[in-house]
Amino acid sequence: MKLVLRYFFMVIALLIISKSATAHEMRPALLQVNQTQENQYEVLWKIPRIDDMVLNIRPVFPDWFQLVKEEAPTQAGGGALLRYQFSSGQDIHTMPIFIKGLQETVVDVIVYVSLLNGETFSFTIRPSSATAVIPEKETWVNTASTYLKLGVEHILLGPDHLLFVLALLLIVSGTKRLIGTITAFTLAHSITLSLAALGFMGLPGPPVEATIALSIMFLAYELIRYQQGEQTFTSQKPWVVAFSFGLLHGLGFAGALSNIGLPQTQVPAALAFFNVGVELGQLLFIGVMLLVIHLVFKKIKFNSLWKKVPAYAIGSIAGFWLIDRVIGFWG
Repeated sequence: MKLVLRYFFMVIALLIISKSATAHEMRPALLQVNQTQENQYEVLWKIPRIDDMVLNIRPVFPDWFQLVKEEAPTQAGGGALLRYQFSSGQDIHTMPIFIKGLQETVVDVIVYVSLLNGETFSFTIRPSSATAVIPEKETWVNTASTYLKLGVEHILLGPDHLLFVLALLLIVSGTKRLIGTITAFTLAHSITLSLAALGFMGLPGPPVEATIALSIMFLAYELIRYQQGEQTFTSQKPWVVAFSFGLLHGLGFAGALSNIGLPQTQVPAALAFFNVGVELGQLLFIGVMLLVIHLVFKKIKFNSLWKKVPAYAIGSIAGFWLIDRVIGFWG
């Protein structure tokens, strides 16, 4: 009875943690400044929705960067999109940009600037310092570092992808098989992430997220059977399962990336480094989990019932996500 109660409270705690992690998923704001004529600029301001509420933040420019026209806000990617027209007789290099209200949030703002002479700039404004300056010279390093960090953050703050990888780690035995399985998962989600981000394919976000939860439930079921001594399809051909579901998870990554947006003039670099960031975050998680599995499950003797707790916990959380996301179809 004590074991059952411990398992129950552990699952409840994991559900609360997973719900909190999902609620604080990486959703930065986006500010894009495009020069359309010598003294004319189009400004796009995309604000994320956190906990069903659009954040009350806005960009503030110097007085000489004058507002000419403001369009009514529209919905975009679960948030709000605002369009402005500005005029300026001054060069906007070194122009400061202040994001009012950013200090009261945990949201970053990604800024893109595109000029008629071909210069492009990309940088991030953070809550700890809500003001940034447009650089004097362009560099792709800013874009690379921004999207590398976003990729790492997305995988580490995306508990559904991590639970899928964890279930694979618990099923697959042998170093070569594990490397092959993780490689197949990486290759698959890299393919669909790239194709979807470039506009060559795509599926509605809510069904994709619900199916990702279902894929985790499938692996939890396979893990339970495997721990009972059965030879399952996943234990025999883990790379096939990893590649197949990896294609689906790549669409989930692409959905997150579409909420962020890509700089129009630096799409390949941004996409490549976001993908690299995802892989680095995934490898970091795998390394930590392998260490935990080795120290906990290999060094400490658990009875057979305790060994099944991770599988049931993973399946319970995934089931909760599935129900929550299906209900969200009509939300």
